Amino acid sequence: MFACHRVLVLNSSYEAINICTARRAVIMLITGKADMVEENGEIIHSSSLDIRLPEVIRLRRFIKLPYRPIPFCRKNIMLRDGYRCQYCGVQHSPDKLTLDHVIPISRGGKDIWSNVVTACKKCNHRKGNYLLNEIEMKLLNPPRKPTLPTYLHLVRLMGEKREVWRKYLFFDDAAPINVEEAIN
Repeated sequence: MFACHRVLVLNSSYEAINICTARRAVIMLITGKADMVEENGEIIHSSSLDIRLPEVIRLRRFIKLPYRPIPFCRKNIMLRDGYRCQYCGVQHSPDKLTLDHVIPISRGGKDIWSNVVTACKKCNHRKGNYLLNEIEMKLLNPPRKPTLPTYLHLVRLMGEKREVWRKYLFFDDAAPINVEEAIN
């Protein structure tokens, strides 16, 4: 459990900035670089110390992260959309997915974040060269450019969908927020 356990790292401002191994998180706790925010419930034993396994830690000092734009490419669009067809909502492996232009290129659409979504082959074929209102299809989520520098890193490592992390990653179902406002 300890060797493969991942821990969410928050900046001192409670902004998610990284995911690290439990070993690294424990070292940061012991050296006083971070505080435990959420724990797993399990206890790690050593010859001189017993410590609770962390789920979420917060750095004591604020770390300023440099801005890095997220490249517009197939892999990043699929990561943004969670490998889920944005029309039917079914999650697929990357080889079963295509990219769809919401406004087709032949009708003036562009290769930009706000016009390209992940679609399964069936839905992409059904939509074809039409606009959504012409064939009564709807998007699950409006496409947008991800702007948080750590967004894609968190999505890559988030595979397990840890419940305790959700409130720190703005996925809390109990208190929905406007995602567009949160990332702009």
